Parts: sequence; C-alpha cells; structure tokens
Amino acid sequence: MRYAFLDHDGPIPFAHRGGKKGAPENSLTAFQRAVDHGYRYIETDAQATADGVLLAFHDPTLGRVTDRRGRLSKLPYSTVSAAKIGGTEPIPLLEDVLGQFPGTRFNIDIKDRPAITPLIRVLHRTKAWNRVCITSFSGRRLAQLRARAPLFTREPVCTALGPGGIAALRVGGGLARAAAEGVACAQIPYNLGPLPFATAEFVARAHAHGLAVHAWTVNETATMERLLDAGVDGIMTDDLTALREVMTGRGLWNAVAP
Repeated sequence: MRYAFLDHDGPIPFAHRGGKKGAPENSLTAFQRAVDHGYRYIETDAQATADGVLLAFHDPTLGRVTDRRGRLSKLPYSTVSAAKIGGTEPIPLLEDVLGQFPGTRFNIDIKDRPAITPLIRVLHRTKAWNRVCITSFSGRRLAQLRARAPLFTREPVCTALGPGGIAALRVGGGLARAAAEGVACAQIPYNLGPLPFATAEFVARAHAHGLAVHAWTVNETATMERLLDAGVDGIMTDDLTALREVMTGRGLWNAVAP
C-alpha cells in the first residue's frame, strides 16, 4: 500500500521536535525554523490536557521545559496555556501547527492514551490524514488509533510499528500482518546502549517486510553517515544544520524541496 506521507525521493530528513538545538523544542518558532532550513518533515508529540485540548508537547508534565509545573492530564487548558517553553514560547495546539504549516508533513508520537481521541478529531477537522505518520511507544495506543481511524477517513493512514513488532523484527520474527494493519515503517533508536540498533541487517529485514526504517535521534555526523550507508529511509535529528550538510554532501538534499 502506498502512503502519501512516505512519498519522498530519497531518505527523509526529520526535524526532531522541530530541531531543538536551535530553538525551544516543539514550539512554533522551532517548527518555522525547520521549514526555513528546508525541512519538509517535522517530528512532534501529542499530549492532551484534562479537558481534551491537544498539544504539540512531549512530556507528561510541564516542569522540564516550561516555567510552570503540573501534569498535563490533570490540568485544564486555561492553566496550561499560561506556561511558556523556555520561559518564552507558548505551548502550541497541534491543530494550529497543522494549520500554520500546510505544506509540511508531521510525524506524531502519541505520548499518552488521553491524546488518542483528541488527535483523531484534530486530524478529521484539519483533513491532515495524508500528511501525518502516527507512532507511539505503546502498541495498544497504536492499535486503538488504527481501529478508529477508518470511521473518520477512507485514506490509508500511515502508522509506525509498535515496540512489540520492532522487537520481533529485530530477532527475525514474522510480521506478515503488518502491512494489512496499516503499518508502514519501523522507527527505531540508532543505538541500543553502546551497540548499533539501526544496522544494515535490520534495515534489510524491514525492507523485506515492506517497511521503511527511520532512525532517531541522531546528532553526530559520523552516525548520520553510517546510517545512510546502512540504507535507512529517514533520520530524525535535533541538529538541522548537521543533517542538511551530510545529505547535501551526498547529493540528497535537493530531494527535500516541496
């Protein structure tokens, strides 16, 4: 099955949380900077407030990156809206992000179960199904989204393999149902501790199952080079300049122009 999200000539460069080395992560400023750097793909996250407002935000709590504290799932949006990322940037609504960057594709990580229903509603309102890929560290969350998405769209929805599927793929397990279930890619760490995870062998096994491989979060140029040599189909980075330079050096950067 073809997915519009993956319709790209060459390996995909992803701006991880907008490229947090140059701007506060998951902020509109970061997303705009990524687009200005020529990135067509942005990785972000989905969290919901207690009253179901969907945010582009990574953590379950505010304290690490904002000037406020508290658990998002316990706070109303009226409270969360006062928080500032890095003390300067408001937390953006995911719906506003999709609207402000209509030519950009978003890789969205569902960080918690309460975000599933608001995410489906946002994608339905914005008609953005064909320019997103949905991933999660929870196979259950992904299964819930895949089961409910057809009620809102007839378009094929790009989703990533869950943790269980990645583990099976790594040891050579069967994934015959992956394509039928709407799984289009395996998104994996480039290393597992000191050992490479995204290897040429893993990539070849994924490709044999019809899955693209996207590696995260890669900020060292030598690792970017190794992964491209291994045949990965995408790299997520915080360092937008470094990845652009590596891909430019290989004649791959022209492929990212919209």
